[in-house]
Amino acid sequence: MGCQDEPLVQKVWELYEQITSLENLKPSKDVNMIFTKLVLTCMPPNPIDVTKLCKKVQEMRSKLIRLCGEAEGHLESHYSTILGSYENPLDHLNIFPYYSNYLKLSLLEFNILSQHYTHVPSKIAFVGSGPLPLTSIVLASKHLTHTTFHNYDIDPLANSQAIGLFSSDSDLSKRMFFHTNDIMNVTNELKDYEVVFLAALVGMDKEDKIKVVDHLAKYMAPGALLMLRSAHGARAFLYPVIDPRDLRGFEFLSVFHPTDEVVNSVVIARKYAMPTHSLEKGLGPIILPNKCAEIQAFNHFNQGNMIEELAIEDKIS
Repeated sequence: MGCQDEPLVQKVWELYEQITSLENLKPSKDVNMIFTKLVLTCMPPNPIDVTKLCKKVQEMRSKLIRLCGEAEGHLESHYSTILGSYENPLDHLNIFPYYSNYLKLSLLEFNILSQHYTHVPSKIAFVGSGPLPLTSIVLASKHLTHTTFHNYDIDPLANSQAIGLFSSDSDLSKRMFFHTNDIMNVTNELKDYEVVFLAALVGMDKEDKIKVVDHLAKYMAPGALLMLRSAHGARAFLYPVIDPRDLRGFEFLSVFHPTDEVVNSVVIARKYAMPTHSLEKGLGPIILPNKCAEIQAFNHFNQGNMIEELAIEDKIS
């Protein structure tokens, strides 16, 4: 197969060229239309493996992911500003066009977390929370109603917008904290969190993502859980892919690949309870040949069709 012979790749490339021709990526009729087309193109299940595409397509994909991240940031900032104009912003979250997706994704993440953590966590960190921290909001208000959330973002304006959403909520304003910091500069504080969420667009290429994961492995508490967002099939044109072998210092537990309108896959891993030498040697977690078994149409939590891959140890224990 040639570099761009695949019809899906051709379509994505056409949309990429349209996106690069836009004056800017702030919400507008044209921007919304093109990104909607891109998402709908990449949503259907597709066996494509983006890691095996030629260098030219790989370079386009890397640029496209960054453009998607920029557009997503503008979209969240736009709606955070609108929500901030209401007396009670959190009562109007449904104006955000992808709010229902966040409801589904947060429920999925809560159920996955509950499988691997038997207690209710008291402190959670979310890295890359942005101006509209919907995951923290949904988890805190609907699933983890006594948990404290510490949200980290490198952009002070994003945090300022986010803080404004909680001032009128007597409960969440006491359980939501915001830190303006590059997570690579956060060290001992990471030991305080039982669970750390890493946003999909923190570390937009493989090398940057590995640096962040290595940093978290160095400073997170032994036994703490790391929740990451990944992508599967054609959805990998929208978001970076997490390779379990890159989770150095962590025990890979499972990955869930939704096949409905929830775009992101969910990866969960546990910081090794005992010191390992793998991180120092630059090795990944111990993964046996054929470690992952794929189970089609997993529907245990009524989340719609999805694919689950479990570590072998979990399946036989």
